Amino acid sequence: MPHPTSVDRWFSKHIARSLTILAMMATGSAACAAPIVVGQAAPLTGLKASDGRGYSAGLQLYFNHVNKAGGVNGNTFVLARKDDSGRADETLAVTRQLLAEPQRPLLLAGFMGAPNLAKLQQSGILEKEKIALVGYRGSNFQPESPLLFNVRAPQRDEIGKIAEHLATVGITRLGLLHEDGPDAAALVANAQEAIKKGGGELIAKGAYPADTAKVSNAAVALLAANPQAIIMLASGAAASAFVEHYRLEGGTARLFASSDVDVEQMTKRLAEQHMQGISIAQVTPNPYRASTRLSKEFRDLYNKEADPEVPVSYAMMEGYITAKVIVEAARRAGARPTRESLTAALESIDNLDLGGYVVGYQSGRRSGSRFVELSIISAAGRIRQ
Repeated sequence: MPHPTSVDRWFSKHIARSLTILAMMATGSAACAAPIVVGQAAPLTGLKASDGRGYSAGLQLYFNHVNKAGGVNGNTFVLARKDDSGRADETLAVTRQLLAEPQRPLLLAGFMGAPNLAKLQQSGILEKEKIALVGYRGSNFQPESPLLFNVRAPQRDEIGKIAEHLATVGITRLGLLHEDGPDAAALVANAQEAIKKGGGELIAKGAYPADTAKVSNAAVALLAANPQAIIMLASGAAASAFVEHYRLEGGTARLFASSDVDVEQMTKRLAEQHMQGISIAQVTPNPYRASTRLSKEFRDLYNKEADPEVPVSYAMMEGYITAKVIVEAARRAGARPTRESLTAALESIDNLDLGGYVVGYQSGRRSGSRFVELSIISAAGRIRQ
């Protein structure tokens, strides 16, 4: 039997802490009211595990901070996690398990993957259970349920930001790397529209099989087309594999990635010469330095309380932001929150400033932020804004 990794031990420790809090609540030993249980189904193993674990750690970091201060309206927060390994069918299965637990979640948070989110939405389980999902990552997912609340800018804004930046320096002939699958046509159409609006032209596409990092065919197609720049709408593992293959074959286009790419994962895979100059669209403030009040608060709390075995990442910052939005909703929902009152509280959030990062929801708009900035990676794998 394999030995548990340091990250596995981290999650075991925090799951044990959550169970202890639940037991205290059940026996009436705690001074506060019933806990607000937040359920998360995410890839804690598999190709996207670094994102899933980072997001989860960010959620837990802020919940722990709030709990130590006495909670909100007498309520503390418990994060209940289940691993879906990134598979859409498993996402739905473990969500049903979470919702069937004796301590029923009042909210869901931190789900990942467009097919996973689409499967969840199509099942109707959110409406049946009257439970909101706050914070998710899915590159081409189109939210249709009023019970979905994201904390990040939509991917179209990321692509538009990249295209606008490139057009200002005369780079307009662009290529696209993307995951193949049922939503691929819609993803390409959205990207094409955003690129055109930003002043560019999509001249070539390269697709790779869903839930894999098999990018060799995509690299060959994009090498042949010779675009000036390539936008990578891919997982961290697939983007890393593509950069390696493309650069080794002599590809010289400038490379830009969507926020789904994890810098830590890329640094582990790529040689320094391949890391140099890659740009990433980021949808949260920089978690590696105190560039805003929010990032300073995050850094201070991480340095003080977090387990260093889970490294800082943009996914962790996003989870942290999601936790702050959930806590604000709980504050507005009063001392005895319900699924319905928490949804109503989320609906009421408009222009909430978390410290240089504003979140708000309006009718028909479920992307709570418009924040996008471009970061450049140095050869050492460090973010340069």
